Formats: sequence, structure tokens, C-alpha cells
Amino acid sequence: MLDITHTSMDERVETLEHRIVHLEGELQAVKENMPDDQLSMVVFSGDLDRILAAFIIATGAAAMYEKVVMFFTFWGTSVLRDLKKTVTKKDLTARMFGQMLPKGARQLKLSQMHMAGLGTRMLKGLMKKKGVMSLEDLMKTAAEFGVEIIICEMSMELMGFSMEEFIDYPNVSLAGAANFLGEAAKSKVTLFI
Repeated sequence: MLDITHTSMDERVETLEHRIVHLEGELQAVKENMPDDQLSMVVFSGDLDRILAAFIIATGAAAMYEKVVMFFTFWGTSVLRDLKKTVTKKDLTARMFGQMLPKGARQLKLSQMHMAGLGTRMLKGLMKKKGVMSLEDLMKTAAEFGVEIIICEMSMELMGFSMEEFIDYPNVSLAGAANFLGEAAKSKVTLFI
């Protein structure tokens, strides 16, 4: 009688050991597939209010997440142009885009109620009065907090921009959409602005 109980107990222990090994394997797979402590953001718009929102979110997220990545594409790339920098060797299309698109944070317009510049000036004045950081200050703060900026290589080429005309930002790189998608795939949160 003791042998039967003992064998039965050994079988139970062996079954439990197999289950533990199986659960450990599943737990490891879950850990490997968990998102990184990261926020990724596509910045598509070149409108002042939307860019403000993007940098407000990015600077706030830098306090919450280990890594914040902003991917600037199409119209969003305009905010990164430096007003003081010029590139002289451009083809006609690139020169036209350069003239038509805003050059830097100070030239952005509101998406709504721009009213020939009056709405934009009113918003900037209200921000100053209420102690809200300007876009330029938000961008500096984002840089200080380690927010990474990726500029879409295809958008830059389509619009005729070059890295030489962008702002000096410590964590900036040039990459394609596939690279950003790799970042976004491992992020806890991904936003599109």
C-alpha cells in the first residue's frame, strides 16, 4: 500500500515539475513580447496647435517613459527647419517647397482660426500671459529630456530638404518608415498627430 501511494506521489511531483517548466517557458515568451517602456509618435501635421500638442505630450511622456521617439514626416518636418540656415544648391521643386512651407517653429500657423495671422498671434500672446512654454522652449525641453527625433528620409527627399537646414537637436536621426515601425511595434503607446 505504501509503494502505490509513494509511486502516485512521485508521479504527481513529476507532473507538477513538467507544468512548472511549461509555465516558465510561457512566462518567458510573455516577457519577450512585452512592449518596451516607450512612447512613439508620428508627427504628420505642420500646424502650430498640433505641433504644440505633440511636444507637450512628448515632454510629459519623457517623465513617464524610459524612451520617447517622435517621427516627423511630410508637413511635420517644417517645424524642424532652422530659420538661420540656408542651402543654396536646390532644384526648382525643392526651392518651391522651401518657399511655400513654413521655416521653423516661429512660422507655423494654426490649423483652425488662423485668420491671416491674428489667431496665431492671439494664441501665442495667451500662452505667454498664462505662462505656457513657447514651442521653441518646448523643443529645447524635449531635447533636455532626451526625446528622440527621427526625420522621415522619404519626406525630406520629396520636399527637397537636407539635414544641413534642420535645427541643431542632440537626439536627431534620419530613417525610413520601416525603422520607425520597428520602434512603434515595441512601444507601450503609439500616437499619430
